[in-house]
Amino acid sequence: MVRPSLPIGDFSRATHLSIKALRYYHRVGLLEPAEVDPSTGHRRYTPDQIASAQVIKRLRALDMPVDEVSAVIHTTDVEKRNDLISVHLGRLEDALAKTQEATASLRDLLEPQEEPAAATFEHRRTEATETAAVHDVVDLEDLSSWFQGAFGEIHAVLGAQGLRPVGVSGGIYATELFSHERGECTVFVPASGAVRPAGRVEQLVVPGIELAIARHAGDHRDIDRSYGSLATYVAEHAIAVEGPIREYYVVGRRETSDEARWVTEIGWPIFDVGSGRSA
Repeated sequence: MVRPSLPIGDFSRATHLSIKALRYYHRVGLLEPAEVDPSTGHRRYTPDQIASAQVIKRLRALDMPVDEVSAVIHTTDVEKRNDLISVHLGRLEDALAKTQEATASLRDLLEPQEEPAAATFEHRRTEATETAAVHDVVDLEDLSSWFQGAFGEIHAVLGAQGLRPVGVSGGIYATELFSHERGECTVFVPASGAVRPAGRVEQLVVPGIELAIARHAGDHRDIDRSYGSLATYVAEHAIAVEGPIREYYVVGRRETSDEARWVTEIGWPIFDVGSGRSA
C-alpha cells in the first residue's frame, strides 16, 4: 500500500515551516523528506512527520542549535531527551537574567530616579607590598569564575601555611583584557609572612605605583560607569601613563554577602603632579 504523502508546499503550510527551512533541515539531516523524486528533486513528506516538524519549530524558536535539536529529535532515550532540553532551558534562563540586568541598568541611565552623588577622586601613591598571588591570561567572559577561584585558592594556601591576610586584596588587569577580551590578570592578598608556592599561588611583590582612585559602591554589574567617570577625570585633571588597571576590594564577598555594601577602589595609573583630590 502506498503511504499518503504531502508535497513540500503542503507540508510547509501544515507545519508553518518555510520551504527554505525545510530544504535546509533536509540538507543538514535534521528532517529528511520521506521521498525525493530522482528526476525533479521534488520532496514529499508523510503526515506522521508533522509532529517532528512541530517539535523542531518550537525548539528552533527557543534558539536551540540545530545539532542539539537533531539530538533531541533522533534519540529514543526519553531521559537523555529531557536532559538535552533542560540544559538548553538553563542557558535561556541565564540569558534572560543577564538581559533583565542589562535592561535595568539601561533604564537607570535613561531615567535616573534621583540625582546621583557627585563622584570624588583621589590621587594615591601605593607602596610595594608582599603578597600571595595568582597570575594568568584570562578571557573576559571567564573573568568572574577565574576571579572567585583564584581568591579561594589564595586564602586556602594562606590558611594551610598559617598565614593571615594583612591588608586589602586587589587585582591587576592588563589593557588587553578590555580591548581584546583576553589579557593578563593578577589577583593578590597581602600576607603576614613569606608564601611558599603551592598550586597556582606564588609570592609576589606588587610594585608601588601612582594612581588616580575612584570608589565604586555595590556589585560590579555597573562598574563600567565608575570606570567611565574615572577615565573622564584622568583625561581632564591628570597625566595618564601606560600600565594595567588596579582594583582594590575594600569590602567584598569575604566581608559580606550583601552586594550593596561592597566597596571597590579602581586605580588608573598616572604621573602625579600634586593636584591631590578633586570632586
